[in-house]
Amino acid sequence: MNILDKITEKTKIRIEKLKKEINIKQYKQNALKKECTPFLFEKALKNNNISFICEIKKASPSKGIISKDFPYLEIAKEYEQARADAISVLTEPEFFLGSVKYLEQIAQTVKIPILRKDFIVDEVQIYETKNIGASGMLLICSLLDEKTLYEFIKISDEIGISCLVEAHNEEEIQKAISAKARIIGVNNRNLKDFTVDIKNSIKLRKKVPESIIFVSESGIKTREQIIELEQNKVNAVLIGETFMKSPDKNLMLKTLKGEK
Repeated sequence: MNILDKITEKTKIRIEKLKKEINIKQYKQNALKKECTPFLFEKALKNNNISFICEIKKASPSKGIISKDFPYLEIAKEYEQARADAISVLTEPEFFLGSVKYLEQIAQTVKIPILRKDFIVDEVQIYETKNIGASGMLLICSLLDEKTLYEFIKISDEIGISCLVEAHNEEEIQKAISAKARIIGVNNRNLKDFTVDIKNSIKLRKKVPESIIFVSESGIKTREQIIELEQNKVNAVLIGETFMKSPDKNLMLKTLKGEK
């Protein structure tokens, strides 16, 4: 069993626990009633220049503990002050040591849109995403068949949540397009063996219509990489560990943007 299968198995156990703790009908109603600016995450990525989604995560299966103290609220404030376009928050608790509570508190602290990164395999997680204050969520192509992916995007549209649909190859790109994804992300990290290749984004950008927002995820650390992605019509980048650990996030983001 590979790491993705292990995470999915644990996620299903977590979902069953959640379903026992809530009234699902009321939970859905709460999500529908909760006020928000519809598709705020999506709107934040529609810039003339490349947009920056900055990640907050405590750990990962490939790196172990990334931030021992993990001052997630301070990190979120620093991202906002550095003029990040959006924040990505890991909420998977077993392998990434994330929590929906982290996201909930961050959403109450900053005004920029928040993307929930988790392993979404059940409809109830979509309503959970809205209820905890996220304005976008990650959907991973390899975890969902095309019909389910389409349905999840449709439900998200009904409650004003944007979906970043993650693909790793041309087949998954086509699945995302067929499911009516408006934002497609290519993870440069292979989730099965965790190797990283930024050229994966450049290669697959050509397979996605320019009307669809395209995000390059993982392994992005330098201004040179940003320039190369911009030249290949990438609309946004998701940057993580290197930026999160930076003592001067404002300076680092300016450097990545090519600002003086």
